[in-house]
Amino acid sequence: MSNFRPFMQAVYSNFLGHSPSWYKQLILAFLIANPLIDLLLGPVVSGWLLIFEFIFTLAMALKCYPLQPGGLLAMEAVIIHLSEPSHVYDEIAANLPVILLLMFMVAGIYFMKGMLLFVFTKLLLNVRNKTALSLLFTLMGAVLSAFLDALTVTAVLISSAVGFYAIYHRVVSGSHPDMDHDHSNDDNLHEDHRMELDEFRAFLRSLLMHGAVGTALGGVSTLVGEPQNLLIGEKMGWHFIEFFINVAPVSMPVLICGLLTTVVLEKTGWFGYGARIPQPVFEILREFDEQEQVSWGFKEKSELYIQFAVALFLILALAFHLAEVGVIGLTVIILLTSLNGVTEEHRIGRAFEEALPFTALLVVFFTIVSVIHDQHLFTPVIEAVLAQDLRSQPVMFFIANGLLSAISDNVFVATVYINEVASAFEAGRISREHFDTLAIAINTGTNLPSVATPNGQAAFLFLLTSAIAPLIRLSYMRMVIMALPYTIVLSGTGLLSVWYLI
Repeated sequence: MSNFRPFMQAVYSNFLGHSPSWYKQLILAFLIANPLIDLLLGPVVSGWLLIFEFIFTLAMALKCYPLQPGGLLAMEAVIIHLSEPSHVYDEIAANLPVILLLMFMVAGIYFMKGMLLFVFTKLLLNVRNKTALSLLFTLMGAVLSAFLDALTVTAVLISSAVGFYAIYHRVVSGSHPDMDHDHSNDDNLHEDHRMELDEFRAFLRSLLMHGAVGTALGGVSTLVGEPQNLLIGEKMGWHFIEFFINVAPVSMPVLICGLLTTVVLEKTGWFGYGARIPQPVFEILREFDEQEQVSWGFKEKSELYIQFAVALFLILALAFHLAEVGVIGLTVIILLTSLNGVTEEHRIGRAFEEALPFTALLVVFFTIVSVIHDQHLFTPVIEAVLAQDLRSQPVMFFIANGLLSAISDNVFVATVYINEVASAFEAGRISREHFDTLAIAINTGTNLPSVATPNGQAAFLFLLTSAIAPLIRLSYMRMVIMALPYTIVLSGTGLLSVWYLI
């Protein structure tokens, strides 16, 4: 007995790792309460409670990655028969294209990072006008996300920013190039360099936020831009070009207004934008890039050319729908690794590190969706919306999806709503034309207003939890404030476009 208390304390300490104690206690309370509520009040009440609990884990992603607490809740839901294992499997099988997208496409783009890093570096060093540079970062984020993947594009932006920051910090700290250097430690900086560094941080913050918003602008418009897009496209039977054309009446006006917002923010300096790169910082980065270019041999140049060629193949393969998106991603992996000599298993394995945690979380999403289906939880909500006049239904879906996506996760919200609307179509309650309209409203509603918080956009959350965020002093609230003007413009433009153009 003397060892029992320390043992239990160790078990509690290990549970959910370094998450706050109040968070651990709340998750334990959820797990204890759910079976009791199911027994006393029935599966519908406990099912709704489960949804709110799961959304809570998504909203608290910075306290603990949602896979663990959300997964425990999903497992408990199956144990108390809110859904069945076979139904969960059916849900996963129906969404296999989305899982393949995350597994293989994100990993495939990992092997293009050299090419993408080259492009962003050249932009930074050759475009001296900050407004033009910001516009290009937003546009590049949009274009790349439309054909690649928002998470991967954000990863490249982060890698570029960390590289720029580390180069400058090492030089002004007086650290020798061959020595290890901690670029998070400012102890060796002179006071003048500290002021330069603060300006440089503000400069990088604004570029990264422009680029992250760009991933949302481009991500909404194509089949592969965001995970939920492929899910919606699969339900609708839309291929790459068809998806783009259907969503364009909303996505194109939003893109134009988003780019105009970038210009206004840089010109006015509102919401933390407008910072310029200090000249000494620019000179250090330029000299470093010139030294790097001189050291390049035919091997490095050939790798870069091959990455550009495979990127072109990727765009054509997606445009002409040569295969399922995930299969195209696997093709990209095979081409880039074989042609550029990446043959070691551990080097290939690194490519999957970014995608697989989110893929696992998506499977947990599908378990919650299976509960929603089995208990018909959203049926009254969908029926209430479908009871409204046809003209107002798309706008109502856009608003409902936008609000939920901003506080939880847009993939989860889109999964729930598109499944419910698809069920209404299969039951003959709505026409195919109206089904198309509602699908566009769901897609744009989950993609655009979700830039309001890091919870809604996986790319934003990835940026906030990355190595660059503490270096450039990018906190949760600072990100929310910097995203606010984009949130207003993108949501407002999207809403008006849904009302008047579809």
